[in-house]
Amino acid sequence: MKTYKSSTDNLPKKRMQALMEVLVVSTKLGLTSFGGPAAHLGYFHNEYIRKRQWMDERSYADLVALCQFLPGPASSQVGIGIGVIRAGLLGGVTAWLGFTLPSVLALIMFAFLLKGFDISSTGWIHGLKIVAVAIVAQAIIGMGQKLTPDKKRVTIAIIASSITLMWQTVFSQVLLVVAAGLIGLWMYRKTPVLDASDFSVSISRVFAMLCLFIFLVLLFVLPLLRQFTDNGWISLFDSFYRSGSLVFGGGHVVLPILERETVPAGWVSKDDFLAGYGAAQAVPGPLFTFAAYLGVMAKGVLGAIVATFAIFLPAFLLIVGALPFWNSLRKSSHIQGALMGINAAVVGILLAALYNPLWTTAIREPADFALASIMFIMLVFWKLPPWVVVISGAAGGVLLGLF
Repeated sequence: MKTYKSSTDNLPKKRMQALMEVLVVSTKLGLTSFGGPAAHLGYFHNEYIRKRQWMDERSYADLVALCQFLPGPASSQVGIGIGVIRAGLLGGVTAWLGFTLPSVLALIMFAFLLKGFDISSTGWIHGLKIVAVAIVAQAIIGMGQKLTPDKKRVTIAIIASSITLMWQTVFSQVLLVVAAGLIGLWMYRKTPVLDASDFSVSISRVFAMLCLFIFLVLLFVLPLLRQFTDNGWISLFDSFYRSGSLVFGGGHVVLPILERETVPAGWVSKDDFLAGYGAAQAVPGPLFTFAAYLGVMAKGVLGAIVATFAIFLPAFLLIVGALPFWNSLRKSSHIQGALMGINAAVVGILLAALYNPLWTTAIREPADFALASIMFIMLVFWKLPPWVVVISGAAGGVLLGLF
């Protein structure tokens, strides 16, 4: 009797120890993980797999594959998944908080600096906009090589880019993603699928289906509520929730979606939007924390909390909802074919964003183009860390302002 009681009493302590361990490691990653989603996955592998062996290599690779398949921030979803596997659902929340909070706080402070001192027209802010051009150009090249390796997918990307530029509505990108998925399903339906090991996770399918149901309900109900009410908080939550729900391809692809949700609504000017996007490159952690900056510009600190929660909520619902079904999904040639088409369209959408709003706002004269070229070389050929490039770009913007 005594032994049984002692064992039971130790369970909460073990859970708390696991949660604290997840919090400490994820916070360390949130403070040090520079370089974007691909780099984040490398940091995760080193901390979670090599050092602590929380998962085996194959399971980690399977989890990464799942998160690449889902819309949303892939690195954040991998972190959430590892947290769930290590310490349950609360572990997933804890892993997300640790990885996300440092960059959220940094971008909130930057937003107040921008608002309080009216520095939007200064040279270093212009330099940040130019850096954003170089960073997105680098992302397009990297994604293009991986996601559009043949002429069919290049064609899908160019058509998607053209439609995005000429038909800029709230629903255009959703329809593009759906259409590209259907085209990919038809074109690549006979693509052979490699055998993969089963992925084990302790989440019931009932709870997973509930998460997916909540995801879909919010995705369709929030726009309706927004239409029939004048509540600004519902509009804010809807804009960022849809942005987090419809992004395939990682952080940079959210740029055009957020720009169309926030700038026309008057929540932030185009110049301040691009300045914040440039600043987001200088902080560690997920690029989706750009939502915190935009939330401050729209509705203060509470706006930052709502925007951040809304843009990451789909990622949490989708990873928890998809984990138990991943074994069967990833072995389907139809699913893989649809994903190939969607990924090609993502490259096209990002290419459109490179032109508008990035290029049309940041590159105004030959000196701007020269600075953007230098930043691009530093990223692509010199392989310098993004934060070094961001600081260099801000300094370059100051120098341009002197001539």
